Amino acid sequence: MDKRTNTDVPDFILMGLTDSEEVQLVLFLLFLLMYLMTVLGNVGMILIIRLDLQLHTPMYFFLSHLSFLDLSYSTVITPKTLENLVTSTKYISYMSCFTQMYFFVFLGATECFLLSSMAYDRYVAICDPLHYPVVMSTRLCCSLVFGSYLIGFTDSFVNVLCMSRLHFCNSSVIHHFFCDTSPILALPCTDTQDIEIMIFIVAGSTLMVSLITISVSYVSILSTILKITSTSGKRKAFSTCASHLLGVVIFYGTMIFTYLKPSKSYSLGKDQVASVFYTIVIPMLNPLIYSLRNKEVKNALTRVVQKREDSRHLK
Repeated sequence: MDKRTNTDVPDFILMGLTDSEEVQLVLFLLFLLMYLMTVLGNVGMILIIRLDLQLHTPMYFFLSHLSFLDLSYSTVITPKTLENLVTSTKYISYMSCFTQMYFFVFLGATECFLLSSMAYDRYVAICDPLHYPVVMSTRLCCSLVFGSYLIGFTDSFVNVLCMSRLHFCNSSVIHHFFCDTSPILALPCTDTQDIEIMIFIVAGSTLMVSLITISVSYVSILSTILKITSTSGKRKAFSTCASHLLGVVIFYGTMIFTYLKPSKSYSLGKDQVASVFYTIVIPMLNPLIYSLRNKEVKNALTRVVQKREDSRHLK
């Protein structure tokens, strides 16, 4: 078989989610609605946190970056998916495919460590509240966010560097709706075992280190909450981290199901459903999780709207 290097592959073909035109139309409308809600929810969350001074705290500083990541995350995947659902040509260029994969891995890995930073913030707030303003200083918060982006960049760079060494044969059909690592690893005509091991180690380390950090933080939080004597005190302490815990369970559950397994066990149907969940659904859900369960965000929204109404009356 004639071997072609990666530079000889002009285009990949994204097979998408289904061949049925009726289902494609339904999915297009559904994903479009979800994407609009994602943009509205995350942009709204960023604006509320920025405009309301009472939300200028470490927790909401991290939350604003989480909203930015979710917005970017969804934008990297959803528009191209929507385009492929309504067009007969489902091509994506080699460069565009690897660019999409780079930002997908970068944003996903960054979100893992940002969620770890948020867990540490909740740990300090509940387990050491008297020293919270000193420990969670502006410098530390900025360092944690910068570190999250740096780790995400490193993970993504290693991932794409490994993938760029692959040699593709005549097959350029990606059995997925976006350029993800597992379905692309199924295309090369050469042995990919070494690259798979490297990617598995990097991705697994990212997931496990961040997950261990979150687990340790929440074990300490739970231990502290159990020592609180009053029921109202326990409820108040738990409510401060319930939204974050729910977001962590949803995000890590789908990530672990999809990625912490050999590529040979890649299942087209199951993995595509999981991929839809964490690329399109979760970025839409996070603003709802952190706002609907959070009185401070609701009160901040009321204050921002009231301030705008007052400024109109003054004019």
